[in-house]
Amino acid sequence: MASEETKLLGEEESAEAEMSFLDHLEELRWRIIYSLIGLVIGTIIAWIFINFFVEKVLLVPAINAHLKLQNLRPFGQLFMYLQIAFVIGGILSIPNLFYQFWKFIGPALKQKEKKYVTLIVTSATFCFLIGIVFGYFVMTPMTLKFAVQFGTREIENNIAIKEYLSIVLSILIGSGVVFELPVLSFILSKIGILSPKLMRKYWRHSIVVILFLAAVLTPGTDPVSQIFLAVPLVLLYEISIFVSKLSYKKS
Repeated sequence: MASEETKLLGEEESAEAEMSFLDHLEELRWRIIYSLIGLVIGTIIAWIFINFFVEKVLLVPAINAHLKLQNLRPFGQLFMYLQIAFVIGGILSIPNLFYQFWKFIGPALKQKEKKYVTLIVTSATFCFLIGIVFGYFVMTPMTLKFAVQFGTREIENNIAIKEYLSIVLSILIGSGVVFELPVLSFILSKIGILSPKLMRKYWRHSIVVILFLAAVLTPGTDPVSQIFLAVPLVLLYEISIFVSKLSYKKS
């Protein structure tokens, strides 16, 4: 009798666990849907103001660097506008993306940990936007200036708009991603995976990883822009050690 009760209890627990897993899948599906809705809304907003983003934002670094841009493909400008609208839409939807991510993992967090959700979402969004600003006002002009000044005057630098956008967007997105390092340090330190002592111990190894990340996050760009990205990465690593020290003490 006891054996049958134990068996039934086990079946009930198994069914409950299976239902819980299915519930998680359903929750994940809706979070992905909400994230995509945010992306669509962001893309629509970007398309409404597409002329401003193209003429007053993305093309300004080229104008300041006296670069001559040209379109080499039929309907190239149309596809360029669509690409820009999608990328900017993704940037505009980043707060919603972070929010949906935390809403998904929220049930697994302890009550003590949930109070950091708002802080992390806000900080992650802020750091990403600061990274984009840094990439736009510092890295992009320096990279384009080097591209224009390097070489012989006998060769005219007429750059395809596709290549130009690839460089600029890679720099902006790459900068935004690497500026998330302090937030990542805070999260990992809070859950006990990371400590300031560990980060100091593997500082030299981290430099190698930083150089690798700079190359990966700026695909198709020149080594100069990768170096420009690696320098703030090193500074961000030092800031992350400080953040880890603060959060690790409180954990």
